[in-house]
Amino acid sequence: MNCLVMLLASVGTITSPGTAADRPNILVLLTDDHRWDALGCAGNPIVRTPEMDRLAAEGTRFVNAFATSSICAASRASIFLGQYERAHRCNFHTDCLRRSQLEHSYPMLLRKAGYFTGFIGKYGVGDVPRGRPPRDIEGSEVFDRWYGFYGQGVYFPKEHPGKHLNQIMVEQARDFLAAAPPGKPWCLSISFKAPHSGEGYVGYHAEKDLKSLYAEVLVPEPPTMRSEFFHALPEFLRKCNARTSYWELRFSTPEKYQATMKDYYRLITGADRAIGQIRLHLAARGFADNTVIVFLGDNGDMMGDYQLGGKELLYDASIRIPLLVFDPRAPKSARGQKRTELALNLDVAATVLDAAGIARPAAMQGRSLLPLVRGEHVAWRKDFFCENHFVLPEQYYPVIEGVRSECWKYVRYPEMTPVHEQLFDLANDPLEVNDLARNPQYQEVLSSLRQRCAELRREAGHGS
Repeated sequence: MNCLVMLLASVGTITSPGTAADRPNILVLLTDDHRWDALGCAGNPIVRTPEMDRLAAEGTRFVNAFATSSICAASRASIFLGQYERAHRCNFHTDCLRRSQLEHSYPMLLRKAGYFTGFIGKYGVGDVPRGRPPRDIEGSEVFDRWYGFYGQGVYFPKEHPGKHLNQIMVEQARDFLAAAPPGKPWCLSISFKAPHSGEGYVGYHAEKDLKSLYAEVLVPEPPTMRSEFFHALPEFLRKCNARTSYWELRFSTPEKYQATMKDYYRLITGADRAIGQIRLHLAARGFADNTVIVFLGDNGDMMGDYQLGGKELLYDASIRIPLLVFDPRAPKSARGQKRTELALNLDVAATVLDAAGIARPAAMQGRSLLPLVRGEHVAWRKDFFCENHFVLPEQYYPVIEGVRSECWKYVRYPEMTPVHEQLFDLANDPLEVNDLARNPQYQEVLSSLRQRCAELRREAGHGS
């Protein structure tokens, strides 16, 4: 019997089933293209995020959190599976998640362990026939309740006249909570479109009652949004789509920059308000004291840094994300803490499974954040591998890989001839404007990180 228990645990089956009372409900909240610094609790003096700030005050804010691939599809797959992109191989121009992969996603593992599961919002890890929810290899639905959509979606859907997507998602969350079977734990994953740009990647369309918010504010331009920083970039980056399209469309004049940033902040405030409304529904249903909440962004966005827009690149503006975890079971002494460990989008799946008492599958590369949430001091990663494989020739996005440690960043562009490398001393150059890769004084550091990148690259590809 003991051998059977060990076998079931190795494939992600629940190790200590417990009861509904001692297995918490789980709410995973995901925003889209949300920079790490676009929250009040992160020190932003303009954007209003009282509900995100409340989660930080009641739980844990990971101040050094990152997406290992800064592109929506790859990051969302990493969140579901706890794997690097080169392990799951899911991106917009490659494969969507296979049914065999969904078997080992956190929603499917929770459902098999007796959780009532639901999904709301932008699915983002592949398109399937419209109206059909994603299915696992056996044909059973991954989610008990499916409210998701494929593609980018729109902020004002025609089938909901006059309603903004944020508010539609609140209503769907209320419907899910009302449908949750008594005595059965649930997991609801809510994937906001906000604050991603709108239809056709043009404009940021906030709720109508927020249109005047921030109207009188002057949003400061980032210090790197000057031509000298753009011209210091490698030539192949200067001609990528992040410059030619997003910059010209959204940031190339002071007027465009102000309009774009204010609309971006309005969408964040709208999502924040939705989170507050959802938490009110949790309280009304008696779930508030037994629900673990994980909040994060899928990736950052350049938003004018280096005169670039979009993401995909490995600058911190692109890969750094907000990450908050609230666990009502955590000690009071750990509430409101700021953890400085390097936390990753890969860690979400392991964290969710840990909260439910489920062993993570062997292929899962992330780690549970719950020991840190409890205030424990544990041995933790000192660096991580990051990458981008979203390559479209007409848009000049390069293949990128690199290492981000606590103090250094090494980036290489392997398809350039010769291979182009960058090296940044983050402790003394947090804006990443002084490339040391060709500085003779830093060749030993460069060589060491080059070797480390090769090691982490091999490890990252072993998830499947």
